[in-house]
Amino acid sequence: MDMRGIAAKLGMDASNKMLIRKAEELRRLCDVQFDSSIIGVGEVCKAIICLEIAATKCQIIFDRKSAIKMSGMSEKAYMRSFNAMQNSLGVKSTLDVRELSIQFGCVRIIPFVQKGLSLYKERFLAALPASRRANTDFNRPVFTVVSFYLCAKKHKLKVDKLKLMELCGTSESEFTKISTSMSDLCYDIFGISKEKKDPKSIKGNRDLLDALPGKRKRDDDVSDESSDESSIDDQPDLDIPAYKRHKQMEKKAYNEWKSSVLSTNNKNKTALVKKKTQTKLSFEKKPSDSAFLQA
Repeated sequence: MDMRGIAAKLGMDASNKMLIRKAEELRRLCDVQFDSSIIGVGEVCKAIICLEIAATKCQIIFDRKSAIKMSGMSEKAYMRSFNAMQNSLGVKSTLDVRELSIQFGCVRIIPFVQKGLSLYKERFLAALPASRRANTDFNRPVFTVVSFYLCAKKHKLKVDKLKLMELCGTSESEFTKISTSMSDLCYDIFGISKEKKDPKSIKGNRDLLDALPGKRKRDDDVSDESSDESSIDDQPDLDIPAYKRHKQMEKKAYNEWKSSVLSTNNKNKTALVKKKTQTKLSFEKKPSDSAFLQA
């Protein structure tokens, strides 16, 4: 499809020669470097994505909603194709840590992300031979995104991993590979200890429990089945929480209802078991006709 026609349908200035020329150049470059059909991008969608990249370069407002509608793809599929074409064409999009933190609501981890990313670069380069250090490229947005994801995970903040992968335009295998590498090299920044702590070693509020031995005994007994059967009146001195009291009252009411139902069933069974005997009927025998004739 003609690039000018696509620009006109998207409400852009089709007479802007610099925009159209840049978009056509990107489309030719895309045709030369790789086959877009392999990543599931058709000709129309390819032209629209090239036009969006050109508009971004020329700092021209681009209506992405209309572009997604015109491409005939879903929003996720369009973003995936857009990021894949960006990486294939070598058009690097920069991701700022501050903007990323504001977008996901994790502003307090900004210094940790920056520190972890710088330490990873230093340690990764130190582990490489001198001949390969010049070829390393840490400007790709996937490194920033993985560092942000690991810091958020360490500080127990929920972030959407799929959305982060769409922002940086990477695959899940590459994301996992870089994440493992960062965790190994910078365990002091990104590492999460998975060892289970011994509950006896955790003191917690032992002073409070020692001060209230009766309450501690009550809490320990709740875990057993025998404690569930105990009523509220058994230990009136203890302060029982409202939800436990409500649970005990419900169980008591259920047991009463169950016993009443069972007792009525037993009564019905005994009533049905009794045999009903039918009384014998005695009818007077009528004299036969022969006896009547003899008389």
